[in-house]
Amino acid sequence: MTEERDALAERIRQVIGDDPNVTEKKMFGGIAFMLNGNMLVGPHKDGTLMARVGPDLYEEALTRPGASVMDFTGKTMKGFIHVHPDKLVDDEALATWIALATEFVGALPAK
Repeated sequence: MTEERDALAERIRQVIGDDPNVTEKKMFGGIAFMLNGNMLVGPHKDGTLMARVGPDLYEEALTRPGASVMDFTGKTMKGFIHVHPDKLVDDEALATWIALATEFVGALPAK
C-alpha cells in the first residue's frame, strides 16, 4: 500500500469505529471496507476514495464537490464514484461520504 492509501484507510477505520458489521477485504490490489459482506468504500493508492452509492444516489453524488465517475477498468462503473483527496481533508467530509455509501449498501441483503 502506498502512504496515501494507508493514511486514508486508517481514517476510514477511525470514522467507522468498531462496527461489527464492517470488515476489511483485500481487493483491487488494495483494501475494501465491506458492510455485511457488500463493498462500501475503499482507498486508492493516490488517496482517492471509492464509494459505492448505488444507482439511485449516483447522479446526486456526482454533483458534490470532488466527486467523479469511477472508471476502474476503462469502463464506467455506475453506482460507484471516486472522491478526490482534496475534498476529504477533514473527517467530517469523509464521514459524509461513508454515510452516503452506507445509505445504499446498508439496505442490501447481507452476503
